[in-house]
Amino acid sequence: MQLRYLRTAALIAYVIAFIWSGVTFGIPTDRIAVLAWVLGGFVAGNIGRPRASQWLMLRDFGVFMAMWFAYDYSRGLADQLGMPIHFFAPRNVDRFLFFGNDPNVWMQRHFYEATSVRWYDVAGSMIYFTHFCVPMGAAVALWIRNRDLWVRYMRRLATVLFMGVATFIVFPAAPPWMVALHGHLSGPLVRPAVRGWSHIGLGTVSNVIERGREVVNPVAAVPSLHVAFSLLVILFFAPHLPKYLKPLVVIFPLCMMATLVYFGEHYVIDGILGVAYVLIAFRFWNNYESTPKSSRRRVSRLLRQSAPRSEPS
Repeated sequence: MQLRYLRTAALIAYVIAFIWSGVTFGIPTDRIAVLAWVLGGFVAGNIGRPRASQWLMLRDFGVFMAMWFAYDYSRGLADQLGMPIHFFAPRNVDRFLFFGNDPNVWMQRHFYEATSVRWYDVAGSMIYFTHFCVPMGAAVALWIRNRDLWVRYMRRLATVLFMGVATFIVFPAAPPWMVALHGHLSGPLVRPAVRGWSHIGLGTVSNVIERGREVVNPVAAVPSLHVAFSLLVILFFAPHLPKYLKPLVVIFPLCMMATLVYFGEHYVIDGILGVAYVLIAFRFWNNYESTPKSSRRRVSRLLRQSAPRSEPS
């Protein structure tokens, strides 16, 4: 009983420390800081549990490390394989979808004002920022609360991430702002993703995002993991949402996609592919998890029995 109270106190202290750090320094976006906070949540939620649970915690944390370092090193691997950066294919698909227009340029021409920050700039900055905290925050909360649900969530999250990383490696693609810098769009683009935070006096958040941009893969544009993760989180929790919140399954990813296009960070096709990757992951794991374990074991046993065996010499 005392250990349970100690664990609860540690979790409360963890949340308070995270909020204080977020207000003072901004929500962490670089991988080392994110992993440190995730580990802190795991440790706090595992205080007083058996030794076997401690080893399981370390194994689960290893899943996080593998996921995020795979993303970070995707650019270097693409360079080693000599993969060219694609500047035109995603742009051309968007032009086909929008009758020869560049939707990024169109949105900034109609909505961006260099001398003033509008309400949708602030809303867009907040929506954009959810990518850096909501997917991982949900994972930590699920691990502390219910590891079985965490496993189901991580199966989908890891599948989407590794599918995305594989695409980044074989198809590195320049985002719209980079294409515009080379003069290959119908007009210039700015990157106003952080101006909303500065406008409401939270410059620390803006600074953190700007620093994070310096270390991430700049040509990891296809698919958009921002759109993918926004859909994945909402879709996973949708069965537990009240009926009036279920439209968020559609509304939130659409808002994320519109934000990314307006900010010049992604093309529309990037978001569409992100949605497709999530639907593929959910379809696969939903089918897998609906199959009785006995049937899965039987199939596995049959596969092992049918595997070719080497003949003795």
